[in-house]
Amino acid sequence: MSVPASINVERLSDRWVVRGTGDWTISTLGDVDASLRQLGTEKFAAIEFDTSAVTSFDTAAAWMVERLRRDAQKTGATFHHLDTNERHLRLVEVVGPHTQDDGPIERSRSLLPINVFEALGQAVTGMARDMVMAFYLLGASIRGPRAAGRSGRRFRPKSIINQLDHMGLKAVPVIAVMSFLIGAIIAQQGAFQLKQFGEELLVVDLVGILLLREIGVLLTAIMVAGRTGSAITAEIGTMKMREEIDALQVIGLNPIGVLVFPRLVALIIALPILTLLADFAGIAGAMVVADLYVGITPGQFLDALQASVGSNHLISGLIKAPCMAIIIGLVATVEGLKVGGSAESLGRHTTSAVVRSIFVVIVVDGLFAMYYAAVDY
Repeated sequence: MSVPASINVERLSDRWVVRGTGDWTISTLGDVDASLRQLGTEKFAAIEFDTSAVTSFDTAAAWMVERLRRDAQKTGATFHHLDTNERHLRLVEVVGPHTQDDGPIERSRSLLPINVFEALGQAVTGMARDMVMAFYLLGASIRGPRAAGRSGRRFRPKSIINQLDHMGLKAVPVIAVMSFLIGAIIAQQGAFQLKQFGEELLVVDLVGILLLREIGVLLTAIMVAGRTGSAITAEIGTMKMREEIDALQVIGLNPIGVLVFPRLVALIIALPILTLLADFAGIAGAMVVADLYVGITPGQFLDALQASVGSNHLISGLIKAPCMAIIIGLVATVEGLKVGGSAESLGRHTTSAVVRSIFVVIVVDGLFAMYYAAVDY
């Protein structure tokens, strides 16, 4: 049967002496907890806490000794723990560094600018880590045919064809319909404004240059980022949650060669093809609206398009497509590899992959526009 815990407080001229007796365990310390808390609020120059007479001493008792020591430090008092049992002293030494102060620490409002800079610094370092990881994945994927590992064939065309089916062929309907509608809207708005000046035929130049150079590839990349980028992140993230990536390494396969390389290659092939499809669908939509809205026949539309829009506009848009495909694939893969062990983490990183991909794609498109303007292309 356990002996109730108790304390005896003796006030001397230069110090207080506190002696503990009985069993100091988690089941009995409730008897002395209130007394020790009250003692911690008292003012004294020095305190000696003697637990030599304590018969049972566990981690809860060690925590209470450490709490009293910290209370003494807050008042500037000197604290000494005395015990003839070395086990009790070692237990206090072990528990002490892991003891947290009671109650949350409130931050001063004057630290708000520091918190802002801290968050900014964490964001910048996080972006730097993601960039390093993306370059690592890109470099490892360039060695793709070798990166499949020591088991089985190094190059698997079937995986690339399968990814092309998901990323390219199944995306054709949504890309075609979207581009057709965008081309029709641009033609209608352009014709409405140019009609006031009697220059309806210039809508052909507007639609042709805008679609081929900017809108076609940009909207296609955004759609692919939302459709394919999120799928890549979800697939790789789910495999990471289920430890399937570790299983690939166990059986001798390189996850980068098996998972990343086929998706990157398929994206690099599919995105230019989808961009070309988007250009044709957008011009078709503009042609229909021009015929119905301002009376420009399809023959006149194609003749004006051929006369005013050169092949350089088409090529300038197609050059961007592989670069955007690499960006979408790398961002989606990096976010997928960062997924933790919860569904909440998977959803957060999937959303982050789409947002970051679209943001970087738009930035890269702006850089391409500045470069083309500088070289007059």
